[in-house]
Amino acid sequence: MTNHPSDPSSGSFRYAPRRSLLSARRLALMASVAAVLAVTVYGFGPSSGPLDIFSSPAYAQVNNAVSKVAQPTGFADIVERVKPSVISVKVTMRGKSTDTSNSADDDSSTQPGSPMERFFHQFGGPDGLPPGMRGHHGGHGVMMGQGSGFFISSDGYAVTNNHVVDGADKVEVTTDDGKTYTAKVIGTDARTDVALIKVEGGADFPFAKLAAGKPRVGDWVLAVGNPFGLGGTVTAGIVSASGRDIGNGPYDDFIQIDAPVNKGNSGGPAFDMQGEVVGVNTAIYSPSGGSVGIAFSIPAPTVKTVIAQLKDKGSVSRGWIGVQIQPVTQDIANSLGLKKAEGALVAEPQANGPAAKAGIEAGDIITAVNGQSVKDARELARTIGGLEPGNAVKLDVLHQGKDAVFNLTLAELPNAHLAQADSGAASPTQGVDVPKLGMTIAPASSVAGDGKTGVVVTNVDPNGAAAEHGFKEGDVILEVAGKSVVNPAEVRDAIKSARADNKNNVLIRLRSGEGSHYVAVPLGNG
Repeated sequence: MTNHPSDPSSGSFRYAPRRSLLSARRLALMASVAAVLAVTVYGFGPSSGPLDIFSSPAYAQVNNAVSKVAQPTGFADIVERVKPSVISVKVTMRGKSTDTSNSADDDSSTQPGSPMERFFHQFGGPDGLPPGMRGHHGGHGVMMGQGSGFFISSDGYAVTNNHVVDGADKVEVTTDDGKTYTAKVIGTDARTDVALIKVEGGADFPFAKLAAGKPRVGDWVLAVGNPFGLGGTVTAGIVSASGRDIGNGPYDDFIQIDAPVNKGNSGGPAFDMQGEVVGVNTAIYSPSGGSVGIAFSIPAPTVKTVIAQLKDKGSVSRGWIGVQIQPVTQDIANSLGLKKAEGALVAEPQANGPAAKAGIEAGDIITAVNGQSVKDARELARTIGGLEPGNAVKLDVLHQGKDAVFNLTLAELPNAHLAQADSGAASPTQGVDVPKLGMTIAPASSVAGDGKTGVVVTNVDPNGAAAEHGFKEGDVILEVAGKSVVNPAEVRDAIKSARADNKNNVLIRLRSGEGSHYVAVPLGNG
């Protein structure tokens, strides 16, 4: 007989004792069960048949103990309760180009060149699509698109995204039970990408409740929606971050979640473990066009504020004080001698705006509104924008280096930006070098198209400090260290004075294509 290593009938082989393939860790984890089973095996005497440990009392004891161990909790109960409130939204647009520039709202967040359009261009458009590809053609000049939404009241009011229904001629919704209804757009808000619609022809709809506050980072969330037309899809994840700014505008305050969100999820809810809506899914980071675990949701408190106005009057009015603001960076704080980099730096008050009329000036820092401190420029914009026009407000301001209080009445935020950059190209001229900063400058009055005030940047060394901090040819320097300048000598004197005062940075106010803003530039040695 041929001997085989696996043949135990052969007498030609000696078998070494087999070593367990289980690691010490696995053995330790199984020790308690093994000990009980050992009692089962060795607790019986010889038997004429196979030993059946599975019918023994000891095995029943082990099995009962295992069944009592806590099992992972699923989301089925929550899903069963909240999913009926979620709807699929289908829109039809006739005779319109797929380009989002044909939006009915001139202030659309996806206008070409807008911050949101640039974000979508880089990271994927609404629902992960490129700009202008929200839906697909239905033929004969008809464009069709889809998204998600959810009921907020039993009489058919529902929330979705502005970019889902903006410009739609017809809106239809499909409920969780498969019924289809026509819906009317009540109002939209492009700045927050929130829309309110009203479903017609039905009653007693199941609805969801908007949460009163924001979730914590690490909390579970469930995204329910209509990805790729697959209505009623549920995905789970956690809150990855809060307060995200994705470049949509000054009101950005997105919740970041990692629950898979794809094309068609836009406008759908993100639920917490209490079954309340903590956010409305609106955008994804998507180099590939599909979910990579980075999605952005509009916080429920923001949605509440917006839909209240949309339901009341079909539009949103926001308070406005008429200032161009920017964050107070640590470098800027050091330049101004501040202990903390907090508040909003006024780059330029708009002429005849409430702030200018009250006496607020460029270089002032707004630190509080009605006694509530503001952390940064975005928080100031959200705070003021959340107040009704006509309200009186009290601003705490660091004005000319001293604490001051300004009282003013809010105006209404205009629909479009009033200030436009001068498109005239500067004529080449020879400038004066600014030591250590890597740029040359000349009086603005000597350069065509740059006005009569300030000093224009005529050349920037790409390896210098000025280039590193965003200076560009054609920028106009308006102030250096809080002093207005009209010629290169005044710029150099102000920098020299700052060095003499042992300052590490000098604060420069620039006018560029994006308006006025401040830049803290390191002085270096000598």
